[in-house]
Amino acid sequence: MIELQNLCKQFTQKNGQLVQAVDNVSLKVAEGEICVLLGPSGCGKTTTMKMINRLIEPTSGKVLIAGEDTAGIDTVTLRRHIGYVIQQIGLFPNMTIEENIMVVPRMLGWDKKRCRERARELMRMVALDPDRFLQRYPREMSGGQQQRIGVIRALAADAPVLLMDEPFGAVDPINREQIQNEFLQMQRQLGKTVMLVSHDIDEAIKLGDRVAVFRQGRMVQCAGADEVLARPADDFVASFVGHDRILKRLLLVQAGEVADLQETLTATLDTPLSAAYGMMDDGDLMHLTVVDAAGQPLGFVRRRDAKAGGGSCRDKLNRIEAMAGAGENLRFVLSRLYEHNLTWMPVVDEAGRYCGEVSQDYIAGYLHSGRTRRRHAVLV
Repeated sequence: MIELQNLCKQFTQKNGQLVQAVDNVSLKVAEGEICVLLGPSGCGKTTTMKMINRLIEPTSGKVLIAGEDTAGIDTVTLRRHIGYVIQQIGLFPNMTIEENIMVVPRMLGWDKKRCRERARELMRMVALDPDRFLQRYPREMSGGQQQRIGVIRALAADAPVLLMDEPFGAVDPINREQIQNEFLQMQRQLGKTVMLVSHDIDEAIKLGDRVAVFRQGRMVQCAGADEVLARPADDFVASFVGHDRILKRLLLVQAGEVADLQETLTATLDTPLSAAYGMMDDGDLMHLTVVDAAGQPLGFVRRRDAKAGGGSCRDKLNRIEAMAGAGENLRFVLSRLYEHNLTWMPVVDEAGRYCGEVSQDYIAGYLHSGRTRRRHAVLV
């Protein structure tokens, strides 16, 4: 949907010296993907993004939207089809919230009924009551509420591309997290192609399908957030994403991904203890999960109990203290392990069926294995 080809931007300083603000950046952003441009202040990420809607003209290189070179599109037409969100929000103070949201749709000739319906639909997406807020003015709303309006205003005309420049940077941490969650919920429904500028690594790994790290005008790495954390391209990237980058990966990896790497062995209530012990001995396991006919965990048997001999697993069944959902991230799972003073717990799917287990050792092994999630190809 967005393609940058050898994009460059030079500025001339007052003393006549040329500054290379953006240096030969090539990048493709697939349809429906969120790509975060990440880096310190002055690294060229905002300049790069502004060249997409031609708020800044490139010195050289190309910007293509859906395969079309934007150099051949007049700027008014281009910007009407690209949503744009900035940190400063920029709501018109003399317009109501409804009027602010509908600025671009009205320019495009939408009728009043369609505008009102669209405004109400978008307000509900960010958990703001349309009946309560649409006829208010920006000064009558909090900073966090205004920022929500800034986001949905960019979505009002249903543009396929959304550019966001530090969109949540001016909001306090509590509101910022809430707005980020609301934005992700909207994105799941709308599937926009988003390019977002940020200097916050936590925001980048939370929101980004891919992360492009910038330094001094150059893109030094572009990959999935997990890969950037697991395999930083150089010392600069490693330093910028933080020395706790391995722990940050806990947010990106799901329990089911770790469980899938382990051999799955289970028993039933009627499995003889001698057979259960044999399975544990062969697999070098200290316990064995017992499941019912539907595959749902009922409890577990310890190796030392099974070794003792006669009877079946129902005779030595131990209660499971806690379980992890396959879709839960490892930070949440690890917290639960510590909360219950456990070293392992079963992992279950949405239907409650056993699909493996996760342990402190498994988590540590995964994080240090060099494996990464590869849901998104790296396109440069």
